Order: sequence, then C-alpha cells, then structure tokens
Amino acid sequence: MPRSADSGRSADASADGRSADSTRERIVAAAKEEFTRYGIAGARVDRIAKEARTSKERVYAYFRGKEALYAHVAEREMAALAEATQLDAADLPGYAGVLFDHFTARPDHYRLITWGRLELAHSPTSAPLRAVIGRKVDQLRDAQRAGLLDPAWDPVDVLALINQIAATWAGQPEIGAAAADQAADPSPAARRAALVTAVERLFPRAK
Repeated sequence: MPRSADSGRSADASADGRSADSTRERIVAAAKEEFTRYGIAGARVDRIAKEARTSKERVYAYFRGKEALYAHVAEREMAALAEATQLDAADLPGYAGVLFDHFTARPDHYRLITWGRLELAHSPTSAPLRAVIGRKVDQLRDAQRAGLLDPAWDPVDVLALINQIAATWAGQPEIGAAAADQAADPSPAARRAALVTAVERLFPRAK
C-alpha cells in the first residue's frame, strides 16, 4: 500500500528529530571532555564543535553560551554521581568508601565539578540537584530520630564533612603522588581505609 504524503512528512520529521538529538548529544559529550581538560575559561567552542562534528553556530543554537553549556554538562554529571553513590544513613563510613571508589574510577567527574566551583561566581545548583541534597539531609535527620546518628550534629554538616573527607585524595593529587614513596602502605586500598576509618570515628556505623 503506498505511503501517504502525511506519513512521509511524519517520518522525515522523526528523522530530523533523531538527527537533532544525535547532534546535541555529540555536543554534550565533546563539551564534557573539553571542560574536564581545560575548565570553563580555557574551553573553546570551536574545538567542541569540531569534536562534535558540527558548527559553532549549531552549538550556540542549542546552548546560549559556554556557561550554559557547562551548567548543562555539570548537572548531568552531578546527577550521575548522585545515582552512583546512594546514601546509607546507617553506614556513613561505607558511603564515604563508595564516594572514594567513584572518584577513583572517575576522576573526570571531580575535575569537571571543581572547575565550576573555581571559575563561576555561583556554581550551578539545579532544582534536581537541590532535591537530591535535600533527600540525603532528610535521610540523615531520619537516622537521628531513629537513634542511628548522634542528634548533636546538624545533618547538613554531616553531609558536607563526609563528602569532603571522601574527596580528600581526589582533591589533593600531589599528596596522593607522594604517598607512592612516603606512605607505609602506598596502595589505594590503604587510602580508602584511612578515610573510611576517619568517618567511622566521627559517625560510627549503626549497631
């Protein structure tokens, strides 16, 4: 049965939509690599466009500028980080270990996020990211009510301290390099054990 003109137009529109989605995803992937390597100020839209096999004009058609593109990439990466590192309020040392494992396996995540904190007056904090943080704070507050966590702590401080301790080695690569010949045990496992122990002493696992 011959295809109608309307169905032909519908197929063309779908193809155009898929093509646009593909171009946008290539731009985002190229931007992630560019921002991770060079930061926001050092990133170049022409390099992003070349890597994405498109034009600078097309990049600007999707994103109004470098900061908007960075914000989009950072939001996606933060969402991926949150998904990969679920909080267990009854085992905060274990949560710190999970964060350490993630940053060890994906140092690009830490670098990308850090560039925004360094270069932007206000690091992008989207509504979904605020919601993720809010849920983690609520989990900690619930743990306090259940007697699993010392209620003297403000849950916001607990979350900030654990995140900072877990990122200790990702944020200090020069000391990580020194550990290769200065530490009694230079292995990544020893670094992980040290930070898990630190969190354990601050926020012991629930019995």
